[in-house]
Amino acid sequence: MAVSAALRRLCPSPRLRLTAAAARVSFGCASAAAVAVELGRVEDTNRRIAELAAEGRVWDARRLFDGTPDRNVVAWTAMVSAYARRGMLLEARALFDRPDARRNVVTWTALLSGYAHDRRVEEAEALFERMPERNVVSWNTMLEAYAAVGRVGDACGLFDRMPVRDAGSWNILLAALVRSGRVDEAHELFQRMPGRDVMAYTTMVAGIARYGNVDDARGLFDVMPNRNVVSWNAMISGYISNRRIDEALDLFIKMPRRDIASWNIMINGFIQNKDLKRAHEFFDKMPERNVVTWTTMMNGYLQGMQSELALRLFNGMLTEGIRPNKVTFLGALDACSNLAALCEGQQVHQMICKTAFQFDTFVESALMNVYSKCGEIGLARKLFDLSTEKDLISWNGIIAAYSHRGVGIEAIRLYGKMQENGYKPNDVTYVVLLSACSRSGLVDEGLKIFESMVKDRSVEVRDEHYTSLIDLCSRAGRLDDAKRLIHYLKIKPASGSVLSALLGGCNAHGNVSISNLAARRLLEAEPDNAGTYTLLSNIYASAGKWKEAAQIRSEMNNRGLKKQPGCSWIEVANKVHVFVSRDKSHTESDLINSLVQDIHHMMRLAGTVPTNNMLVDDEMAI
Repeated sequence: MAVSAALRRLCPSPRLRLTAAAARVSFGCASAAAVAVELGRVEDTNRRIAELAAEGRVWDARRLFDGTPDRNVVAWTAMVSAYARRGMLLEARALFDRPDARRNVVTWTALLSGYAHDRRVEEAEALFERMPERNVVSWNTMLEAYAAVGRVGDACGLFDRMPVRDAGSWNILLAALVRSGRVDEAHELFQRMPGRDVMAYTTMVAGIARYGNVDDARGLFDVMPNRNVVSWNAMISGYISNRRIDEALDLFIKMPRRDIASWNIMINGFIQNKDLKRAHEFFDKMPERNVVTWTTMMNGYLQGMQSELALRLFNGMLTEGIRPNKVTFLGALDACSNLAALCEGQQVHQMICKTAFQFDTFVESALMNVYSKCGEIGLARKLFDLSTEKDLISWNGIIAAYSHRGVGIEAIRLYGKMQENGYKPNDVTYVVLLSACSRSGLVDEGLKIFESMVKDRSVEVRDEHYTSLIDLCSRAGRLDDAKRLIHYLKIKPASGSVLSALLGGCNAHGNVSISNLAARRLLEAEPDNAGTYTLLSNIYASAGKWKEAAQIRSEMNNRGLKKQPGCSWIEVANKVHVFVSRDKSHTESDLINSLVQDIHHMMRLAGTVPTNNMLVDDEMAI
């Protein structure tokens, strides 16, 4: 009797009691202590399965699990949870559904959480309704599943059905309402909350600042009983999203404690306000930087058309030992593309090949763009052909690559092949196709493509399409057709890019009458565009109408407008040399100018110098 009582105390599982009893019958000399040791060994095995699963060693845990005859509910739950956490839902469900599976409410909730995390809401719903027992964690998991996919109405209905709610329940629904822009309902829920914690206050501050009035958000922020660094960051972000950078800075200075996110928010705010100088000052002052910091600063320079500085920052990041993420690599490739820096682009490509990003379609498209901009269309095509996961982005990328190189025929051929493979063109596809036809002089083909786009009801015709169409006709010298198309399509004067394309064609073909009309309409839309004045002035000068050119220049000066100087660059010996119009800061400027003069002299001897009526004197040159 004493042995049986000991067994019951040590091993509550009926299966294990049966095993122990069988062992006692087989080995009559076995003592209660020996049986207890055996039971302890079984418990240790189940505990070890749970430990391995928690450490992420799923395969080791499964091998031990399969080799253990006496698995308890802890082991089953650990394995289902491990599979669900890793997104291996087929394996989790197969284990969960086994006839010998041992499940409790934690096991059910673990699988439910896997479906919720993977946004498989229908399967989560079906599982939730089958649950024999639910606790508040189960309800919150289902609530989070609805919130994650924007099914706020279903989340509200589930919240109302909950028999018991905790702080997490209220905060999940509150955040869901705020994310969907339903701030008034969120505020009403906030008022009903039995105990508002710092998370609830922070959610409301962020929501009101984003969708309501930032001053109301500040009022709520000021009455918060407790604030943490996330609360301060939310209020600062609110000011920045409302373009009130000075108030954001004032609050940043008053913060009792700052984290990396605080600094990143301010840097991003300065970049949004086009204040790269202060953004870099903050960047330099930061006590610690992460990948978000470096990437934000890089993208700031890219937005400011300072690709060389962006690339320099990328190199500095690598020197600091910071591992780039996908956005960082895309920024670096964008910089290489803008600079036509082939060597740097190949180095970035080599780094990407050592990461999982090498198979990302956005990264592949960016790489194709780098190679095509650097004149390596063959490498771009090879990259495309080797891609195992082609999608519409990939097809658009390779078509754009041929477009940039002016190989319109191949771009059109790829367009046909893309459709044969079941991919439907989108608005980007049509922009790059029309651009390819424009660069290649394929006017009739371009007009057919534009016509098919107009018939495609799934694509919205935008200014970029009209611009490409007018550029197509203008480059080919069909200026009257371009003018008629503008009138026929009823393009508004505000469509400055369209008129700029027409004006560029007039400049190339010396058509003064249409250029005058186009320029006047363009100046109505963009009265402070220095480029329009300059282009029209050069058109008059090219036609020998110096008086009209001088009048345009005078009007430009009266408005205080000045065109940004032209800029070009070249890569020599792994170094990028930048040249700005009339800039003599380069160390070899005298030698370069001397060489240019020699080339000009050789051109003149060869009879390839432009005629006088196409020249603009130094006074008029920009």
